[in-house]
Amino acid sequence: MPSTEHIIELAYLIATALFILSLKWLSSPSTARRGVRAGEIGMFLAIAGTLLHHSIVDYKWIAIALVLGSIIGVPLGMVQMTAVPQRTALSHAFGAFCVTLVGTAEFYLRTPAIPRMLMSVLSMEVILGSLTFTGSLMAAGKLQEVLPQRPITYKGQNIVNLSLLAIAIGLAGDLVIHPGHVHMFPVVLGIALLFGVMMIVPIGGADMPTVISLLNSYAGLSAAAMGFVLDSKLLIIAGALDGASGFILSVNMSKAMNRSFSNVLFGAFGQEQASGTAQKQQRPVRSATPEEAAAILSAANKVVIVPGYGMAVAQAQHKVRELFDALTKRGVDVKFGIHPVAGRMPGHMNVLLAEADIPYDKLLDMDEINSDFPQTDVALVIGANDVTNPAARTDTASPIYGMPILDVDKARTVMVIKRSMSPGFAGIDNPLYYLDKTLMLFGDAKSFVGDIVRELGGGGHR
Repeated sequence: MPSTEHIIELAYLIATALFILSLKWLSSPSTARRGVRAGEIGMFLAIAGTLLHHSIVDYKWIAIALVLGSIIGVPLGMVQMTAVPQRTALSHAFGAFCVTLVGTAEFYLRTPAIPRMLMSVLSMEVILGSLTFTGSLMAAGKLQEVLPQRPITYKGQNIVNLSLLAIAIGLAGDLVIHPGHVHMFPVVLGIALLFGVMMIVPIGGADMPTVISLLNSYAGLSAAAMGFVLDSKLLIIAGALDGASGFILSVNMSKAMNRSFSNVLFGAFGQEQASGTAQKQQRPVRSATPEEAAAILSAANKVVIVPGYGMAVAQAQHKVRELFDALTKRGVDVKFGIHPVAGRMPGHMNVLLAEADIPYDKLLDMDEINSDFPQTDVALVIGANDVTNPAARTDTASPIYGMPILDVDKARTVMVIKRSMSPGFAGIDNPLYYLDKTLMLFGDAKSFVGDIVRELGGGGHR
């Protein structure tokens, strides 16, 4: 009969393999569901293996924690798809809070007989965990709009923030050399918590997708550090996977915006430009009714739909699926152009459209779809602002200059569904809206798309 230790090691080994496979499968929409299942099974095995550990002397508190966690977790998992970004940020916050609590407990349990190497790792664990906890809470608040989405800045802010981080690291270094200076630990903890708040305050809503993936990376790295402290190989591997994948995703997101990490974290991107707003009020736009939009779409041969956060807010993805079906039945070739930073988290549009059962082969990323726009009869933009802004190509003074965009302005006709002419997260006006080929469809995305579908339902196949 295998010993309990062998069963635990086997459970951890299988869990590790499943975590790796989960990341692999999550990289493609067609295998994403399999990836989620693999991750869930891996986590179940990891928890089950841990519960078999010989060092557990009383399961009472563990059972209470499991019940409380389930009571909190189930409602969090039942949120609307539009709330997934802020729910993801909360998950990062909870994970980082756990890491911080474990690191704090380990410090006080082992003080003062803590080896320097272990103290170094524990310091990194606590600092990363603390700043990720408060930073994730701030990000969730911005995404939920209970906090200002625009950057809050002041002169010398970056110097103050970096000084706070340097002080925390310096005090942690003192603890490494002198573990007996226990009174320094709460100071390190407090400064790291404050830095997390100060780090996110100057970052605007336009950068939230990158910030979320970066916070995910921090949470993973702090968990890996916790694995070293607790001598848990599984935690080290899982944390490293999380940290590395989050970092790679953050790099890809920054490339998609043609910006560096330093610009995302310290650039205060997202402040509305007053001059652009004034110019916007002086320029006429052409608008259209649902009947006119339906007539244009029904006469098209090729349509590309570009979803954005406006679609998510209106929860219009199912109506968009109905529009896709209606146009396809009429013989129209319909595809979807997905920008990597559309929405408020990585893959936000893919998740919403997958929920509405849009065929995976119709979801094309920016590099795949951009060459199609010159041959496209109608580009239908649903609430996507900055990722379709031609100023990114031509206006050197624009904060999004150089950012790769979806080339919707190259389509023969452009239709944009928006509630109003207000700017997107970047806070800048979009010249696309004033082109002669552009029609503005003002209204709620769900209602407007529904009206178009009803109009298309009155006709048959071409």
